[in-house]
Amino acid sequence: MLPETTLNPQTDESLDWEAPSPPTDLIFDDGEPLESNRHRIAMNVLIRSAQQALLSRPDSFVGGNMFVYYSRNQAMNRDFRGPDFFAVLGVEANRERQGWVVWEEAGRYPDVIIELLSPSTAAVDRGVKKDLYEQVFRTPDYFVFDPFAPTSLAGWRLDLARGYQPLAPNHRGWLWCETLGLWLGTWEGAIDREPASGSCLWLRFYTPEGELVLLPEEAAQQRAEQEKQRAEQEKQRAEQEKQRAEQEKQRAERLATKLQELGVDPSTL
Repeated sequence: MLPETTLNPQTDESLDWEAPSPPTDLIFDDGEPLESNRHRIAMNVLIRSAQQALLSRPDSFVGGNMFVYYSRNQAMNRDFRGPDFFAVLGVEANRERQGWVVWEEAGRYPDVIIELLSPSTAAVDRGVKKDLYEQVFRTPDYFVFDPFAPTSLAGWRLDLARGYQPLAPNHRGWLWCETLGLWLGTWEGAIDREPASGSCLWLRFYTPEGELVLLPEEAAQQRAEQEKQRAEQEKQRAEQEKQRAEQEKQRAERLATKLQELGVDPSTL
């Protein structure tokens, strides 16, 4: 059974957002690379698969490794964070954004955030950032995962009265993301030639029924394989029809030979 839906804290009327005048000269790139190539791929996998899963939600926005400016006082180039993955529902999706600037988004903060842990960031992601996302962003769903530590997946769901409450995994070790209506769990394989040999565990989205949310190239490959299978089935059916026709021909020839042996001209029948 899926966990019960709880109130989205970002719709709480007590927030009373007041949009201040827009600032200028915000920075959107700190020039810092991601921790590793695997972190980069892991982030892109989450972003691209979430976009696939939300194709039916044209009012959704998915981003990652881009700044979220959140200061109501518009503290220039100070009050911002760069989540590895975040998603927001119920917003204008198609306009151009260099970052997520809360006061330009009618006060909307991310609804879901995922941070990819590393030895240098784990303490901050589980501490300072978690507190910020709970107390300031009031992000309903927060998850952390270390791409190099298969058992590191953890998540929290925001309770308006008690703050972040840890999520209990299902029998597969997956965690339910209430906002997106998807499971988060690990998947074993190689993506974009990472790792160089063998396979590793990636954080992936799964449907409520437990089906893997495919990346666009995986979906294309699946369609190609299905088309190949259909073509093979059509070929097999054609060969079977040919065999049946040949068998019918052979039966007719044997019957004609038998009739001739009995002195009957088959053409007169």
